[in-house]
Amino acid sequence: MEAIVYTSNTGTTKEYAKLLGKKLSLPVYSIDEAKGKVEFGSKIIYLGWIMASGIKGYKKALKDYDIRAIGAVGMGKTGTQEREVRTKNSIPALTPVFTLQGGFDIKKLHGIYKLMMKIMVKIAGKGLSNKQDRTEEEDQMLDMMLNGGKYVSEKNLESFLDWYERGEE
Repeated sequence: MEAIVYTSNTGTTKEYAKLLGKKLSLPVYSIDEAKGKVEFGSKIIYLGWIMASGIKGYKKALKDYDIRAIGAVGMGKTGTQEREVRTKNSIPALTPVFTLQGGFDIKKLHGIYKLMMKIMVKIAGKGLSNKQDRTEEEDQMLDMMLNGGKYVSEKNLESFLDWYERGEE
């Protein structure tokens, strides 16, 4: 593995990339920084943030690098949404996908993303608020929408680290 390359919007994906880079002793670059530092076709781990099950920056990274694993950072609990993310992004079956809970801070969003999330919070938040038998995960999601929150942790990287240690890349 040559490097970890990422695309981040509010900073949680960048945090995961740095944590992973430290654990795996790999250099970490934003997708723009990687252009001059990571050779075309190099084997990388790619991390991007999730929006409507799409992984931001994935298609761009796929054109330039041999992606050996993907970390998809979103609001959902770590380990959830893997099938939806894989399907939406047409990720090959042999490429591991690890979904990681990042967080949500509407104040860090800009432009269209901020507008879209304001609408999503209004609609989804109202639906969750009115739901009588919310699960613990739904309570956490509602709290994150209304108050923001950050859930980046080393513990969330355990499956990723296990995969790497098994040498399956």
